[in-house]
Amino acid sequence: MPTLDDLKQKLATWLDGSGPHSDLVLSSRVRLARNLKGLPFVHYASKEQLTQVLGAVRDGVGDFWPSKKGLFLPMDDLSDLDKDFLVERHLTSPGFGRDGGIEGLFVGEGEVVSIMVNEEDHLRIQVIQSGFQPNSAWEIADRADDQLSQGMEFSFSERFGFLTACPTNTGTGLRASVLIHLPGLVLTNNINKVLKGVSQVGFVVRGFYGEGTNVLGNLFQISNQTTLGRSEEEIIENLERITRQVIAYEEKARETLIKDARDQIEDKIWRAYGILRNARVLTSQEVMNLLSALRLGLGMGVIGSVSLLTINQLLLLTQPAHLQKNLNLVIDAPERDVERATLVREKLSKGEQDGWNVQ
Repeated sequence: MPTLDDLKQKLATWLDGSGPHSDLVLSSRVRLARNLKGLPFVHYASKEQLTQVLGAVRDGVGDFWPSKKGLFLPMDDLSDLDKDFLVERHLTSPGFGRDGGIEGLFVGEGEVVSIMVNEEDHLRIQVIQSGFQPNSAWEIADRADDQLSQGMEFSFSERFGFLTACPTNTGTGLRASVLIHLPGLVLTNNINKVLKGVSQVGFVVRGFYGEGTNVLGNLFQISNQTTLGRSEEEIIENLERITRQVIAYEEKARETLIKDARDQIEDKIWRAYGILRNARVLTSQEVMNLLSALRLGLGMGVIGSVSLLTINQLLLLTQPAHLQKNLNLVIDAPERDVERATLVREKLSKGEQDGWNVQ
């Protein structure tokens, strides 16, 4: 049976850089909110009722198609470091499992499908795909939802659709998002104008780890704001349309940078590469900004000595919990900064390590 420690041995498939527009779109994600019929929402349920939900989901995923090599994690069995590790892998929300509730996490093979149990809703079914593939992510999520509904009945209203703890999720219960890299728009000072336009057409922009988190490395999460009154297909189509527009804006910004400030941009990219290859101390924020410059250089054809897969690996491996889990040590921030720099130097000098394979 797989364990939490097995996750650190392989890279999740959504980071392999294989999807369409993967130089710009790091990942596409779909999340479905579902609640079991006849039981109160999480914040009004008793411990006994939450235990009942957890047991029902655990039984329900027994014959679930992605569960053959998956794992189920009761959150109260995990340390704070373990919980941070799961947040960094985009498998849980930052607050999940922090209040001593009856919560669990199912993780399917390759981390494509995962389910948070008793977060805000009884189930949060999540699918992540590499690159710009929201429709593919939705198709997998829809299949997972259909299979799970065979073993459990979800709260549904003919008038409102799926009933959820937060009214903004009621209807389809679908949140679809892309994690997109926009350094060109940031450097040309057009990012606020573009993000304002995105928000005006019913989408919301969040940070690297979703709601309530900061933007890191010029990576922005764009997702639909409401689900009621829209079909799943309409939500996915709108996200794809908006994302294509943002991609076009970013590509135009990069063309402007090459045309008007080629020397300065190339200098920024090569300086970032030089620092990453030689630094002895790197903070979390610094490494994200430097990797952002490296990713820009790769996308613009300025630098070719490092692969997109290596950059994606480093985005994950350099996060605080991942550093400590891979070292099997709990260390303070200054020590992490030294270890982070060592890891980056080794990774860039060796390329894609044989020991880190894509699932």
